Amino acid sequence: MATTHKTRMLIIGSGPGGLSAAIYGARAGMQPIVVQGLQPGGQLTITTDVENYPGFREVIQGPWLMQEMEAQAVHVGTRMMYDVITSVDLEGPTFKAIGDSGDIYEGETLVIATGAQAQWLGVPGEQELSGKGVSACATCDGFFYRGKKVVVIGGGNTAVEEALYLTNHSDEVTLIHRRDTLRAEKILQDRLFANPKIKVVWNQRVERFLDGANGELRALALIDTQTGEQSEILTDGAFVAIGHAPATELFKGKLPMDETGYLLVEPGTPKTEIPGVFACGDVMDHTYRQAITAAGTGCMAALDAERYLAHRDFAEAAKVEA
Repeated sequence: MATTHKTRMLIIGSGPGGLSAAIYGARAGMQPIVVQGLQPGGQLTITTDVENYPGFREVIQGPWLMQEMEAQAVHVGTRMMYDVITSVDLEGPTFKAIGDSGDIYEGETLVIATGAQAQWLGVPGEQELSGKGVSACATCDGFFYRGKKVVVIGGGNTAVEEALYLTNHSDEVTLIHRRDTLRAEKILQDRLFANPKIKVVWNQRVERFLDGANGELRALALIDTQTGEQSEILTDGAFVAIGHAPATELFKGKLPMDETGYLLVEPGTPKTEIPGVFACGDVMDHTYRQAITAAGTGCMAALDAERYLAHRDFAEAAKVEA
């Protein structure tokens, strides 16, 4: 039989943003509920080495970091729910979410931390070699390819920015694009073409990621989009940069989004246009998309949620007294 779960702060999503919001919310006495979703722990659970999260001298593992965050959130009073939200009601004043289990979750405030997923090519070897030479985040993993040969796949802003960033670590960066022109902004293209460390390979589509004897990425199998000619390019690392898709399907028609589906918030805050509803992490951030920035906005969402409830409770108490 379906159960109704009530809380002062309901959090949808359990990545760094959602769990940071939970930690701060629990410490503020809001007894938060986190509905974990399809991928408990978020994208870090499919990441191996993490070297850029503050506080750890040595390389740590993404899944371990998320396990520790979850344990900390539970320790300070968070309730973790293993469910997937299928619909939401943002009419308020109490916000409601329905789980795939049939359970109903009601929150006096709502924190949306559903994240975003990197878009992949969907070709053989891509997922098998993820973390073994194939990545979707140069900022996260570029450091591991210092002095090595790397390729970036894509032709938009993301791909060009990734290629430019990788020149901080590698003197041999190749951008592979399936067309003969880039979609990136002109100023980014100018920077790309002016950089002597970057080579552009036009009209090539990646057909397969190839491993070597050690089980790591060895090369990419390419096919010319105009002639059909097949070739290989040797590389130590490949970065798929064809964009990200925010997990905002639940909120279409209910909250403002930009043209790519990211939730719009008040600049410099996690506040959406609905008072009491906040968005944090990659679901509202198409620029940085880092674990530490997600955690930071999760903290902001919890602090703003606590202030929202305090102001509302004070106003209600004053009305009763009057």
